Amino acid sequence: MQMPDKIENGHICENIVQNRSQADFQKGKKMNTQQSEQLFKASQEKIPGGVNSPVRAFGAVGRTPLFIKNAKGSHITDEDGNTYIDYVCSWGPGILGHAHPQVIEAVQKACADGLTFGAPTRKEYELAELICEAMPSIKKVRLVNSGTEATMSAIRTARGYTGRDYIIKFKGNYHGHSDGLLVKAGSAALTTSVPDSSGVPASYTKNTLVALYNDEDSVRALMEEYKGQVAAIIVEPVAANMGVVPPKKGFLQFLRDITEKYGSLLIFDEVITGFRLALGGAQEYYQVTPDLTTLGKIVGGGMPMGAYGGKREIMRMVSPDGPVYQAGTLSGNPVATAAGIETLKILKEDPAIYQRLEIKTKKLAQAVKEAAGDKVYVNQIGSLMSVFFTSREVKNYEDAVSSDTEKYARYFQDMLERGIYLAPAQFEAMFVSDAHTEDDIEKTCHMMKESLCSLDL
Repeated sequence: MQMPDKIENGHICENIVQNRSQADFQKGKKMNTQQSEQLFKASQEKIPGGVNSPVRAFGAVGRTPLFIKNAKGSHITDEDGNTYIDYVCSWGPGILGHAHPQVIEAVQKACADGLTFGAPTRKEYELAELICEAMPSIKKVRLVNSGTEATMSAIRTARGYTGRDYIIKFKGNYHGHSDGLLVKAGSAALTTSVPDSSGVPASYTKNTLVALYNDEDSVRALMEEYKGQVAAIIVEPVAANMGVVPPKKGFLQFLRDITEKYGSLLIFDEVITGFRLALGGAQEYYQVTPDLTTLGKIVGGGMPMGAYGGKREIMRMVSPDGPVYQAGTLSGNPVATAAGIETLKILKEDPAIYQRLEIKTKKLAQAVKEAAGDKVYVNQIGSLMSVFFTSREVKNYEDAVSSDTEKYARYFQDMLERGIYLAPAQFEAMFVSDAHTEDDIEKTCHMMKESLCSLDL
């Protein structure tokens, strides 16, 4: 018999004693992670920290990382056979879910023709055409191998085009791990409390100016102080590397206006938001047009891929057309482009996907609010979401870092034991895919409520 809901501190908590799910019963058993633990120990001997990207080490949540063996749809399975509903989605690329049959088929066909040629291919043009069609601000695009390469190259292009050296970025925005951008960065750099990386000479960052996200005055002050010297402002239109922090109303248009006023370029880093908030990314969602756009994650359909592009006159600066050099042996790789093409075609042919994603993610956000009330703050936009363990409205870097990371770690571990795989760090986004079924969402909502009600917040 289902017991009535219990009201505590102005929020709803289910009676988890009388109405426990099967997953909650399983929580009392120690999850078998023997294979992951052994692999992590062995990997630490050969790989720095045992991982190939810092956040994967699970250091921020105080446990051994899981080693994933396979994934399908909305689920991932680790080396010990534990299966989880996945809300990391490879940190964003998995908008269609894992191992989408059409994408897998396209990749397999491409592999059969050869893995790399080091020469132009039809697929490069086809992907470029799809990108330009989806994002009208991009008239020409160059394919690269990662989001880091894309932002690094876009900034170099902006400097070459304007003849100026300074750029402005925002505190807590992450634009990849190139030397000149590791200044007050987000993502894992924020998680580990080391926003400025060791090994980066001061001379590499002296031309990087840092403003405050959602703070017009900080931008105005820098643009005036460095008048005629700022090549570009680069921004995550939705900050998703200090947790999800949307732009306040009018902020992106303000950036558009002030860059035009001072003769600087506006770069949207849409590595995360590109093809996720809408087919045309954040620039379509907010109706603000940048000069240059950087892309990654979804554009590769799960394969290593990045891209940057923009106005014709700006992109003409890129070699071999112009003097701004950029190259890559595996850029435009035929296997990666095949995955990207198929993914973008699916998104293009099914525009309703974005409404479906929004509905699913709103349900998750509402479940958290019902269970935790004002003890947490939830930011959600489209299929991106973050639960911050703070009572403050999270609208900038300072608000984000007010979150109680120890509480998030407890929440993460509890949800993992319930079969829900969340980002192993407070300052990363939660991603929802089209492969998440109604049953997945309902189960996750239930688990969220049980978890948050059981934790001493």
